[in-house]
Amino acid sequence: MRFDRMSPYRRRGVWVGAAIAVPALLVAALLVGQALTPQSTDPDRPTAASAPTPSSVEQSPEESIPAAAPAPAGLPVVDYDPAPGGFPVDPASMDTTPLTEGAHPTKRLAAYDAPGGRPRAFLEPTISGVDLTMPIADRRAGWTAVLLPSANRRLAWLPPGGFDTVPLRDQIVVERKVHRLTWYRAGKAVRSWEVSLGQSGQDTPLGRTFILGRTPPPEEVYGGVDVYALGAVPDDPESVPDSLRGAHIGVHTWHNDDELGENTTNGCIRLTRSGQRELLAEVRPGSSVVVVDKLPTPPPTA
Repeated sequence: MRFDRMSPYRRRGVWVGAAIAVPALLVAALLVGQALTPQSTDPDRPTAASAPTPSSVEQSPEESIPAAAPAPAGLPVVDYDPAPGGFPVDPASMDTTPLTEGAHPTKRLAAYDAPGGRPRAFLEPTISGVDLTMPIADRRAGWTAVLLPSANRRLAWLPPGGFDTVPLRDQIVVERKVHRLTWYRAGKAVRSWEVSLGQSGQDTPLGRTFILGRTPPPEEVYGGVDVYALGAVPDDPESVPDSLRGAHIGVHTWHNDDELGENTTNGCIRLTRSGQRELLAEVRPGSSVVVVDKLPTPPPTA
């Protein structure tokens, strides 16, 4: 089952999204307790995280712009399945500096492995009918790096043109060791919640990702509150049964709060119903989510 089109709109100063049908793979990932096992070695994982501070990604106006090589028509298209390989590692995957802008493709757009580098895939304006907005992580030589959807800790480089720049005011930071989710606006902590995270062998993936879209809860056990589907996927897709290939990590509620503060999920991030409702009302798709082990300084809302 595919996402139906979602059209975020403003109501009384907050972002609200129309309900969208849940992808079958996301349902399976939430319902079936199969292993979402991280890789035993993680060469692209930095080991430290900094406290969030307001910032924006800038570039030098003096840099020349490398030309974009023509993209072959047969390149794969990034969709809800795991993204194609060849994209570079996000060198700042554990950086909690807020990403304040997003890129929304306005047409089919080739994504490259470096400024002036090799085209690896196409990005469409939507994924499964959901408008795609990717946080901007870097700018260099006239090119723009975004967090790659359907992948973990990877960037895609975009040449000039073909996308709109969208302001992003919010960020979510999840700390695994203390089971805490904190919502930030303009770099300032607004609220924190205790969360449940992935159990041993199915750990919630570390690093920067983003909110891809939202979906109604697939079953009553999810507490009757919409689910956020993230751009993140299981760290080791090969450990997931065929029926779960392509599943994404989600942020969702549960029918009770008995297991908050524990590692009991299949990799998803579980919080209270009131907390999820507040995030759904305030935080738009495209906003960045960073999963770290622990911030050096607890947020003031902890």
